Amino acid sequence: MTTIDKGAARRVVEQVAGVPQECGEPVFREPWEAQAFAMALALHERGLFTWPEWAATLSGEIKRAQAAGDPDTGETYYRHWLNALERLVSEKGVASQETLTRYQNAWDHAADRTPHGAPIELRPTDFK
Repeated sequence: MTTIDKGAARRVVEQVAGVPQECGEPVFREPWEAQAFAMALALHERGLFTWPEWAATLSGEIKRAQAAGDPDTGETYYRHWLNALERLVSEKGVASQETLTRYQNAWDHAADRTPHGAPIELRPTDFK
């Protein structure tokens, strides 16, 4: 379960346009959305990027997706959030694009072998 500091989350909602919210707090349809939100919050708090830098990167990802045909219904917002997160992590040298791709493939493998409804656990064998 992902725990997010409510005060910090409210500040994100105030500073980053488009965050799906209810009563001034972010809402998530899936656990991975909350995890991506929490990762961005943690990296911001560690000084990896400013909120204006984050907003510009997220905006760029949304515009890129719209140009490629994203219907912009709001259902893909956190996919853009994740793409922006991966882009900044790569650009800032925290992880290379190759490393991000390696982990994405490992998570895909782990999901494929996990029974429906069970938590997905990443194992060393998922990297092969």
